[in-house]
Amino acid sequence: MTFTLAIVGRPNVGKSTLFNRLVGKRLALVDDQPGVTRDLREGAARLGDLRFTVIDTAGLEDATDESLQGRMRKLTERAVEMADVCLFLIDARAGVTPTDEGLAEILRKRSDHVILAANKAEGTRADAGVIEAYALGLGEPIRLSAEHGEGLNDLYAQLMPLADEFAKRAEAEAPETDIDLDEEEDDAQAFSQPTRARPMQVAVVGRPNAGKSTLINTILGEDRLLTGPEAGITRDAISVQIDWDGLPMRIFDTAGMRKKARIEDKLEKLSVSDGLRAVRFAEVVIVLLDAAIPFEQQDLRIADLAEREGRAVVVAVNKWDVEPEKQKKLRELREAFERLLPQLRGAPLIAVSARTGKGLDRLREAVAKAYDVWNRRVTTAQLNRWLTGMLEQHPPPAPGGKRIKLRYMTQAKTRPPGFVVMCSHPDKLPESYSRYLVNGLRDSFDMPGTPIRLYMRSQSDKNPYKARKKAGPSSLRKHLAGRPGG
Repeated sequence: MTFTLAIVGRPNVGKSTLFNRLVGKRLALVDDQPGVTRDLREGAARLGDLRFTVIDTAGLEDATDESLQGRMRKLTERAVEMADVCLFLIDARAGVTPTDEGLAEILRKRSDHVILAANKAEGTRADAGVIEAYALGLGEPIRLSAEHGEGLNDLYAQLMPLADEFAKRAEAEAPETDIDLDEEEDDAQAFSQPTRARPMQVAVVGRPNAGKSTLINTILGEDRLLTGPEAGITRDAISVQIDWDGLPMRIFDTAGMRKKARIEDKLEKLSVSDGLRAVRFAEVVIVLLDAAIPFEQQDLRIADLAEREGRAVVVAVNKWDVEPEKQKKLRELREAFERLLPQLRGAPLIAVSARTGKGLDRLREAVAKAYDVWNRRVTTAQLNRWLTGMLEQHPPPAPGGKRIKLRYMTQAKTRPPGFVVMCSHPDKLPESYSRYLVNGLRDSFDMPGTPIRLYMRSQSDKNPYKARKKAGPSSLRKHLAGRPGG
């Protein structure tokens, strides 16, 4: 049985640094300036033999209105209520502040289990702050240094009895179930399909303020991610595991990506690089466009990036509920899509409204189909029959008067589909003929939109006996003369 630990505190006390330390990876963005974290980020933590879920939260501030800070505070308060244990972090060097005192009062009322920790406690400068922490009335503070990994043994000692308590409670509440002996066999047969243990990885990308967080909240059916009218609210690539109408999925909300020349802030650079990492980790990428300003240069770059990374791509046009002439706009979008993104020919283009939820059923179907196509395999026999027909319909060119011969074809990989063609002079085959074959693969084997990799491999056309010296009459007489009775 695992439990949930929420790390809370005011801004810039080291919550994200401790989160990264517990999960063993640099998942959360860390910077000297306060207020870097805005959303709730979950991770699988490991401390000794303890396994639990840790939540990194935004810094709690004295804001209760509908401002950005106020919405961040509400999200953090929600994390406090749903977590089993709260780890209240203060800055030992700065000492206890009035904000810390107010947060301690909130935690006493809303959380059953609160652990107090004084972070940045290395050195004698922190001694006074650690002593001040006793006045918060939350017990003896743990002396921590998240950056250097000090004090984690003390944290383990406080978490261990709580973990045992949660384990006993879960064991008592767990219903008796019959063991299905065929369960493992069923999983083996359906290994290619997403499961709860191995969900489909989906990243939602786009320019700032396209509605990515709102879209994911609507799919979830709850306000899990921070949203608002301000552009660039999301900074971290936040992942959430969901079951979307029977489709197990881990969906990543990424920071909005602007043109590289416009990015000057160090933190925004970190946010964009975190989003790019999510794209490389994903299996399906949803490129979200704004219906009012679709297919801008940055949208094209983002879609092209997903294709170059070999990911299945679905293009969704958001804010469709406020579009006045829907049919005309849809025709214009399809024409622009085919013209501006030929490398994604056949990829689904879905009109959605993240605010109202309209079109999300079609988006889910498009994501499921894109994933299936991305994993599709074609038999070698089918490929070679198809290749024969393609060569008869349009033979390859003959540079220098000698025709290039394409002899054999097989599928070498999936995710995305990759094909190898054995041919003579692969370096002389023009790119246009490769595109002809790729487009034929899309049409003939129903693989729209997914990236297709086509590799040309050299197959020697030389006669293996050509280098041998031809035997003439004289050499034949010498050969016979050397034989007995010759």
